[in-house]
Amino acid sequence: MVIPTPDSGILKRVYANLVGSGGSFVSLDVPDKVLKRLYTYGSLKDTDRGVEFEVKNRLQDAKFAGISRLIINDREIAPKRVHLETADGKTFGLDEVSENDPIQFPVGRTVTVVVEDMEVPAGDHEISVEFTAKPFGDLSLKIGDTIRDEGQLPSIPRDAEDNYSEAAIEMRHEYIEEETGVELEHVPEFSFDAARGEGNVENFIGVAQMPLGLAGPVKVDGEHADGYYPIPLATTEGTLVASYSRGMKAINMSGGATATVTDDKMNRAPVFVFEDARSARDFRDWVFEHYDTIKQQAEETSSVAELVEIEDYMTNNFAHLRFGYRTGDAAGQNMVGKATFAACNWILQEYPGYVENFYLDGNTSTDKKASAVNTMMTRGKRVTAEVTLDEDTCIHHLGAEPESLDHHGKIATLGALMVDGQTNGAHPANGLASLFIACGQDEANVAESHAAIVNTTLLQDNSLHISVTIPSLIVATYGGGTGMATQEECLAMLDCDAVTGRPEARS
Repeated sequence: MVIPTPDSGILKRVYANLVGSGGSFVSLDVPDKVLKRLYTYGSLKDTDRGVEFEVKNRLQDAKFAGISRLIINDREIAPKRVHLETADGKTFGLDEVSENDPIQFPVGRTVTVVVEDMEVPAGDHEISVEFTAKPFGDLSLKIGDTIRDEGQLPSIPRDAEDNYSEAAIEMRHEYIEEETGVELEHVPEFSFDAARGEGNVENFIGVAQMPLGLAGPVKVDGEHADGYYPIPLATTEGTLVASYSRGMKAINMSGGATATVTDDKMNRAPVFVFEDARSARDFRDWVFEHYDTIKQQAEETSSVAELVEIEDYMTNNFAHLRFGYRTGDAAGQNMVGKATFAACNWILQEYPGYVENFYLDGNTSTDKKASAVNTMMTRGKRVTAEVTLDEDTCIHHLGAEPESLDHHGKIATLGALMVDGQTNGAHPANGLASLFIACGQDEANVAESHAAIVNTTLLQDNSLHISVTIPSLIVATYGGGTGMATQEECLAMLDCDAVTGRPEARS
């Protein structure tokens, strides 16, 4: 049988391994720039039980099949002195881990390598590890790390076994009283299991209680939502709930607001560095030619993420690629980061040309930053809400004539243009921030979500059609803070909770 020689990419390297080894194994050549991201820099420690460092899977789901060689500072370590600890507290000797009996190593999982009976001083150190991971094969990782002599720096008390236990929380309360003289009275009062905060907050001490008000209800005619909805708003800004209630009453008096989602996309935007602009352009063209395979690689990391497009923004010798995904009920920032990293790993393996450098995000995703590219291309949900206010509602409820509201809208648009504002109407930021806090959204996403485009049209019957488009509304009914106790109840008020809400309403 004659095996044809592939021209380029990872297949060429697989071919070389097959032929060079007589077909006994296949070892995929993961680029060093990608492979080094397995190591957690700063994790090297000198502890009572020996030297420790951490490896974290930031590539794709895999199985850790053992360490064949470990060298620290040119000193080869005997295998019997090395054991592996997984995040769930299990410990394995190297003789217990093999290709036939591997450790599950999904994306995000950490493995701590412990070398017994060894000490390393403060300073720079070199680590070389040869290991096997399925499906990658045999890999070699060489990195440098530093143990800093920081002395006894102050730190927050924590319990390594259970940092959400009553004892751990009380330990931090005592620390606060000792360090600041403040005896907490209200912060420790909460009604949910503290363990529920794991994954949402570290060093938990209690809750910051925000007043929660109810605006509306407001009538919504959406593609899924239909009816009157009370709106929970967590705020300390007096008159905010009253002001929104007044606006919602005007909407109700005019028959309700129509809401339409016109796009749905969460982004991650890696950047690839080349020797010159022509090399960057050729790379961009190659990526588009292999879009279907890149899409497959990205989507293998998630049962939800769906890659819908890759935008390209070329400048100098850089190729900025903006990967856009649908992410279901989740906001999806972490999901798309994981998917894009897997896609980029495949690209770096397969691309036949030379990539000088690569970063998972070159800042064109504008994560938690308002930007023109979000306004044009969408980040999150692109939503338009519109209502036609009749003349009587404008005059007798809002206290302004339709012509005046329309005229002010034109002037405000010119003002927003002059100052390069993110919205040409009244700002949505305080309403969104209050809603986000109440419903467990990432409050920092107000930075993108507050951008809005407002249009008014004076109709022949002197009624006023108003439409507002938010091009980057980042919301979720799953993940993040949506599972916290009070936030889950607020989502339920909107028929959007992940437990009892209608799936179609959540999307």
